[in-house]
Amino acid sequence: MTYNVAVVGATGMVGKKFLEVLKERNFPIDNLYLYASSRSAGKILNYDGKEIIVEELKEDNIKNKKIDIALFSAGASTSKEYAPIFAQYGAVSIDNSSAWRMDPEIPLVVPEVNPEDILWNKGIIANPNCSTIQAVVALKPLHEKYGINRIVYSTYQAVSGAGVGGYKDLEEGIKGIAPEKFPQPIAGNVIPHIDVFLENGYTKEEMKMVEETRKILHDDSLKITATAVRVPVFYGHSESINVEFKNGFELKDIFELFSTSPGIIVRDNLDELIYPTPLESEGHDEVYVGRIRRDFSLENGLNMWVVADNIRKGAASNAVQIAECIINNK
Repeated sequence: MTYNVAVVGATGMVGKKFLEVLKERNFPIDNLYLYASSRSAGKILNYDGKEIIVEELKEDNIKNKKIDIALFSAGASTSKEYAPIFAQYGAVSIDNSSAWRMDPEIPLVVPEVNPEDILWNKGIIANPNCSTIQAVVALKPLHEKYGINRIVYSTYQAVSGAGVGGYKDLEEGIKGIAPEKFPQPIAGNVIPHIDVFLENGYTKEEMKMVEETRKILHDDSLKITATAVRVPVFYGHSESINVEFKNGFELKDIFELFSTSPGIIVRDNLDELIYPTPLESEGHDEVYVGRIRRDFSLENGLNMWVVADNIRKGAASNAVQIAECIINNK
């Protein structure tokens, strides 16, 4: 069986990655429709050897196409307006923006973690924040087996997480050109500031990780704090995650648990200096975990280093995996 698929925001960084991942994973497409703003309408993109004209995103260009799945990466305001329109005409919208993530009526899904939540969608499914996705893939098996009491996130996030503008700031900054996207130069620098600051002193990005982790793991009791930092890396988010468990553990069992958990590759051999890096994760859909060790400063504490490609697993690939779950359920 094949499906009619739409990509909204097709000319953007994640939109183009949607197309790449759909092709790589041989998603069963009958008709593919590409949408963007009026500025990009008329552009031609290639998919599987075919040239497809990008259409302007408006209701008249949606209603008669019998679209089954719409992959969104066009910003929160666009998703708020158009995801319900796609749903009205029978599609399931999988949205990569922050628009629907914390809506209690909308599933927030990472397929390796909570695929069961897909079943109660009403036409819209939210794709989590990139930094949250990779974290919960590693945290889910730990929480199930040992029970997590507290999580401390420290992120080292690639510039591509800020879109084309962020990528360009690093590219141009290496040449000494002043930044346009970031508030400070990113080349040769780190910026402890992602998204806007809130009244509590945290950034919106940091609070996304706190709130989304609780929702995806179905546990509002989790104690979580986060510091999100932008680093001069093009692709691949890295995270230092400190976990306090409710129950005791043996370190060898943690390694065994990760080795049998879906979507995880363990890269941890200190004798051979093997540990995850962003360069290694680039172009892959798995979450890499290493530097796994006890936190000796507290009882039942664990440290780990978690790395993933933020444009693939952190955005496009996770959304396509959700789409695969939908058609498999059908």
